Amino acid sequence: MQQKEIEKINKMANAVRFLSLDMITKAKSGHPGLPMGTAELATTLFAKHLKFSPLYPKWGNRDRFILSAGHGSALLYSLLYFNGYSDITLDDIKNFRTLGSKTAGHPEYGNLLGIETTTGPLGQGIATSVGIAIAEKVKQAKLSPQIIDNKVYVLAGDGCLMEGISEEAISLAGTLKLNNLIIIWDDNNITIDGNATIANTVDMKARFKANNWNIFEIKNAYDIDEIDSVLTLAKSSDKPAFIDAHTVIGKGYAPVENSASVHGTPLTEVQVVEAKKLANYPTTPFEIPSDVLEFWSEFSTRNNETAKTWFDDVEKLDDDKRDFIKTISGSKETNIDKVFEELKEKFASEKYEKATRNANGAILEYITPYIKNLIGGTADLCGPTCVKTTHTKEITAENFDGNFIHFGIREHEMSAAMNGLCLSGFKAFGSTFFTFLDYLKPALRLSALMHIAPVYVFTHDSFLIGEDGPTHQPIEHLASLRSMPNINVIRPADAIESVEAWQIAIAEKTKPTAIMFSRQSAPMVRDGNLSENMVAKGAYVISDFAPTGEHLMTIIATGTEVYTAIQVQKIIHEKHGINSRVVSMPSMNLFDIQSDEYKESVIAPETITVSIEAGSTFGWSKYAEINIGIDTFGASAPAEDLRKHFGFTPEQIAEKIMSEISK
Repeated sequence: MQQKEIEKINKMANAVRFLSLDMITKAKSGHPGLPMGTAELATTLFAKHLKFSPLYPKWGNRDRFILSAGHGSALLYSLLYFNGYSDITLDDIKNFRTLGSKTAGHPEYGNLLGIETTTGPLGQGIATSVGIAIAEKVKQAKLSPQIIDNKVYVLAGDGCLMEGISEEAISLAGTLKLNNLIIIWDDNNITIDGNATIANTVDMKARFKANNWNIFEIKNAYDIDEIDSVLTLAKSSDKPAFIDAHTVIGKGYAPVENSASVHGTPLTEVQVVEAKKLANYPTTPFEIPSDVLEFWSEFSTRNNETAKTWFDDVEKLDDDKRDFIKTISGSKETNIDKVFEELKEKFASEKYEKATRNANGAILEYITPYIKNLIGGTADLCGPTCVKTTHTKEITAENFDGNFIHFGIREHEMSAAMNGLCLSGFKAFGSTFFTFLDYLKPALRLSALMHIAPVYVFTHDSFLIGEDGPTHQPIEHLASLRSMPNINVIRPADAIESVEAWQIAIAEKTKPTAIMFSRQSAPMVRDGNLSENMVAKGAYVISDFAPTGEHLMTIIATGTEVYTAIQVQKIIHEKHGINSRVVSMPSMNLFDIQSDEYKESVIAPETITVSIEAGSTFGWSKYAEINIGIDTFGASAPAEDLRKHFGFTPEQIAEKIMSEISK
């Protein structure tokens, strides 16, 4: 690289360093160490290597930049501002970490066009980037290398690489040989508590090599020429690339360099002024030299014509490929309501009474050909979760023209990769046993936080799975998941409700959907009203037993307990003469958004209300006075033995209800 260009990039890097410091110091909150230490590294990447265009921010062939070390968000905001993204102003920079600001403490997807994913929980950026990289490889295979040939760059710190999810992520990436993925390690050997080596002495380069990555090293992350040369080599890697970049946390102000305190403690105004003077930089807060702005403009506009040409090239593709691009870009709707209606009629005519996990498999078999951007996978549970169909085409290191991913026994990475797939325009689903919810929940929470819509397929939904025992029997999981904001939680009672759950999930655009399917058989309880999606109402009357016209009791149930509730209803009427209605409540959150009038038409306020669910009773007092559930861990035995042991036969439940009423 010519000396004149190196000087430009050094000046641009200083501007990034000091704008980041200004926003953190003004906010009196933030993490200055990373922006100070990686300014030259990030500036060289953006100026010389990253393929993007602020004029076309959603250009389909752009490179992705993921700041996995999200605490260093000031770095990203400075870069977006200098590169001229239209939705970030100097006022946004000045409002860093204030209420309602686009420049939140950690990057939040949707706040700014240049933020590709929400990061903050360490390791999630790395893990999500694997999903994005897979998505881009799939697009390339389905379109052509002329249309898609982009890269995914990740800036990660020690914390990202210590988190367990990072191992799941780099292992999957290495297995799939994702040569479009480049992780740059901010290797400064500092964490909040001190030197990283007090808690971690892993040889990172050996670790990545063992996971089938190619290894590169930047020995001096302040030598622009060296940074440029190594990035050039990494881009041509035939495997995912790991770059060990030796940095100095707090670089640019000697008193804080290499100190743990600068990780998360803002510099004072006096310290910032001193640092700027040492660099011969204007000392007024937020003042930026005009020549630096010109330099940034020169570099950030270099891809505008390439991006414009890309859109022209897309128009020359055949109809199928153009339709695929429209689908993944969100400009072409997937409307298959008619297909779902046909499937409901089919199940009803067959009197389909297998486990709802089997219904799930039959549904995927039926709908997959109609959803061109559907990509699914499983955490090594194809058979038990019934997600593999005759339309399944496996994605491998040798062939990305598929629609199914073997995530391996990596539930957390599966969930994060689903986020990455959704962020790249795909409708993603992943499956595992419901008891493993807690393995993946941090990434699921980000699905909800980002307002994206993957589909979580959970099977083995209650203690009635039987012999696998309490380690595999979810008890508190429904209550836990229902407490999360912005998620559809659906537990269908039979095959018809399972179809309607998937119909909701496919149509959903702004929240994840979690569907709990049973291992035990699910007798058909829905024998009418197939024309309307009743699951979308959250709850509805499924059995009305009131010969005299008056109800004394409302029995609410979910999943396979709806059938049990109908049996209880009959027992209570025959033995005690009590008229009741049974309400199927597949989704609390969908019921809660209905009108008060509808809710009262389903759960009459003047009746005795009872809930029945083979899980924790936590949360049910919102709807019912008498709550039948299981508030202990399960046991290992056949399902029917467990049903009797925990008092879940219809006769036992009826007896419990009458006992409570008589108190």
